[in-house]
Amino acid sequence: MTLKIHIDESAPPYEQVRAQISEQARSGVLPVGYRLPTVRGLAESLGLAANTVAKAYRALEADGVIETRGRNGTYVAAAGSAAERELASAAQAYVERARRLGVGEDVALGAVRDAVRAAYGAG
Repeated sequence: MTLKIHIDESAPPYEQVRAQISEQARSGVLPVGYRLPTVRGLAESLGLAANTVAKAYRALEADGVIETRGRNGTYVAAAGSAAERELASAAQAYVERARRLGVGEDVALGAVRDAVRAAYGAG
């Protein structure tokens, strides 16, 4: 998955950046926990001023679409209720742990299915 942004003359560039990142996050193209490029990096790749991208990132953060973790970067935030956000965070932690263990996607998903079946019943 890769962030894809196209800038044209239809609207202010910061609004296009904001709208396209928001839509990609909402639709799942950019999953929760996806690390966005730095302001400067995205600005350079799009041929925009860093202040333009910074304005879009500030608007996205105010909307709860992204979260900035200080010097660790900017990430797609979990949306929805507190329970859904906590669940998304736990899922992200699980995926990161599975990758560190060298477990493939099928094995990781199988472990989740088994745990869900055990917790909620076999049906």
